[in-house]
Amino acid sequence: MSCTTVLVGKAASNDRSTMIARTDDGHFDVKKMIVLEPKKGKTTYKSVLSHVTIPLEEGAMRCTACPSVDPKNGVWAATGINEAGVGMTATETITSNPRVLAADPLVVLQKAEGRKKEIPGGIGEEDIVLLVLPYIRTAREGVERLAALLEQYGTYESNGIAFNDENEVWWMETIGGRHWMARRVPDDVVVVNPNQFGMDAFDLDDALGAGKAHLCSKDLRDFITENDLDLNRNGAFNPRDIFGSHTDMDHIYNTPRAWFMGRYLTPYSHRWEGENTEFTPESDNIPWSFVPDRKVAVEDVKYMLSGHYQGTEFDPYLGRDTGKRGKYRSIGINRTGVTSICQIRPGMPEAIRGIEWICFGSTAFAAMLPVYPNVPKLPKYLSNVTLDVSTENYYWASRLIGALADHDYPSCIQQIERYENAVMTQGRRIVREYDRRMAETGDFSLAAEANEKLCKMAREQTTDTLGKVLYESSMHMKNGFNRADN
Repeated sequence: MSCTTVLVGKAASNDRSTMIARTDDGHFDVKKMIVLEPKKGKTTYKSVLSHVTIPLEEGAMRCTACPSVDPKNGVWAATGINEAGVGMTATETITSNPRVLAADPLVVLQKAEGRKKEIPGGIGEEDIVLLVLPYIRTAREGVERLAALLEQYGTYESNGIAFNDENEVWWMETIGGRHWMARRVPDDVVVVNPNQFGMDAFDLDDALGAGKAHLCSKDLRDFITENDLDLNRNGAFNPRDIFGSHTDMDHIYNTPRAWFMGRYLTPYSHRWEGENTEFTPESDNIPWSFVPDRKVAVEDVKYMLSGHYQGTEFDPYLGRDTGKRGKYRSIGINRTGVTSICQIRPGMPEAIRGIEWICFGSTAFAAMLPVYPNVPKLPKYLSNVTLDVSTENYYWASRLIGALADHDYPSCIQQIERYENAVMTQGRRIVREYDRRMAETGDFSLAAEANEKLCKMAREQTTDTLGKVLYESSMHMKNGFNRADN
């Protein structure tokens, strides 16, 4: 599934929180946000797509998830925060190359044929969050658990996965069917990852030794050597060159997104345009991570994930056509199902350490709402989503706003900006109020009350904005006519 990921280390954020964020860009997948309560006793999990069956141990924790409303292809939980204050987002579909896939083939479902029995495939985006998030108490444990699953069952696709706790952010990328590597994101950087194998530096000695900040398959060095995968020169080790891709399609679909986000994060310390530019939208060497020129807040992450090359000649909403308008794939794309920012805040009680910021539909037109995840259930405005279009929930109301505003962008964008700022501002106020009340009383059950208040506010703002955008779009319908037009 094509997605865009942003990771923020604690020293790069304005409040020393860690953040992992991702747009879940399916094909207009209808999504909801729910709480998964652990089932008692041992059970098993069976994948709808690959038919693999995996036993699940006891000890699962409560966590949030953003599954597909239509279960025909499985759960696709996408993202969440568990009751231990660990966040996870999975997966970012990444690129590979024929050399890697020939050496370590993807583990795909082999259907029964004649006397030949079915052979299940590995795990994938459908499964990974459910198999990992309820069982981990740190970000590093997330890497270790998923690594064990990959080595035992394999995967049928190439994926990037992020984990965070209050101290660390980890990024993990699969390599072929059963190999993998993971890196602790340095505290002072922001990572941007747009559907490509991302890591451009890696300490293989640390990964195969002490494992302080790097982890990988135990045979990865031999795997690279035996299959002649190393394209690096002069002792360098760039995993992107070894395991990733550099194709013409990357230059239209992937690298421009990294360029836009890097340009936003480091407008002064790197040259992105004009003479002596360091990086263009089609550069293969755009860094995986940046030390931002200023510290980053949730609003900055939302802005990057809403990107459509605003301020450049590539913006599809430019009033004039420069010949390059809409040339590159936007980040805030039309078919996004859900976008989340899993924020883990330092120094907070474990019960309310996590805040999950959530929006549905195209991020370019959606408002980001904060939610306390460690609750027994979430308000119906987030969780009670049907396949039928309705203004009674956040998902469909957001989709309607985006579809209307897109077709009349110049008239509607001011309403969208006011809407986004109102939900963010009032959402922050409500969170601050309930953080204080829960700290003073020790009554963390108030988080559920806070969520109801947050959703009531979001519903009011969303309904109001939908009405305004509908009016603006209606005023500019092509069949409009007045008597004075004669």
